[in-house]
Amino acid sequence: MRSILTIIILMALLVSPLSAHEPPGTLQQIQKTGKVKIGYRESQPPMSFLRKDGIPDGYSIDLCQHIVAGIESKIGKEIEIEYVPVTAEDRFKALSEYRIDILCGSTTKTLSRGELVDFTALTFVTGASFMTLKGTQIMNNFNGKKIGVVKGTTTGVSVEELFNETGVDAEIVLLNSTADGLSALEKEKIDAFAADQVVLIGLALNAADPENYSILPNLFSYEPFALAVRRNDADFRLVADRVISHLYRTKEILPIYNKWFGKFSSKMPSAFEAIIKINSTPE
Repeated sequence: MRSILTIIILMALLVSPLSAHEPPGTLQQIQKTGKVKIGYRESQPPMSFLRKDGIPDGYSIDLCQHIVAGIESKIGKEIEIEYVPVTAEDRFKALSEYRIDILCGSTTKTLSRGELVDFTALTFVTGASFMTLKGTQIMNNFNGKKIGVVKGTTTGVSVEELFNETGVDAEIVLLNSTADGLSALEKEKIDAFAADQVVLIGLALNAADPENYSILPNLFSYEPFALAVRRNDADFRLVADRVISHLYRTKEILPIYNKWFGKFSSKMPSAFEAIIKINSTPE
């Protein structure tokens, strides 16, 4: 009996230090600190961007603010929002390193990225396209041209695949951000800039003279957007999914959609209508 008790005590001594080092769940962490850290991209309009007054804004930011309200309801207290800018390259590492709690931007959900983070229900769907300066004769001939794309994005992979499949001999110029892409295009350092079409539209609309740009109507990739959270944190992900599903079920998503995309087109894309129906999960 004494030997069994000794073994139990030894096991407790071994297990306790390990347990003490296990990171807490996101909800527990938020309840303890009273703060949620939202990661966002500063130049991805209309999904997420930094306004001229220094305040983060955008479609994904609006969704995350609804999720914050859901977190407050879940833990029973008001919480502070801390906005943390991230880049295309460090956004997933920012989650794993606890620098942010949720990634609210224009992130494409992929299976390979699922090895790094978990994703919420889909929040939007788009595809990649090209933007040029108006009057540029490039639309049907990319050979010998310089095509800019933000490094670390799915668009970069899609551009390479597109050019390989079609035998296009173009130079792909890797850039750090969409803001850099727009700047390079304006300074004619590149002939075209490739990104998610909805982001290209947002960049053009927020430019000093939107009429200076042309955007190809055709898409060359499928980009399903979702918010990203830390892996294996089902309780926190469920709060986010519950809020997103509620927005779809109650059609509260429609004024949010119209706020950010109504100016682009009076008709909602059928793909987004399908997302609303598919993700209207009942309670």
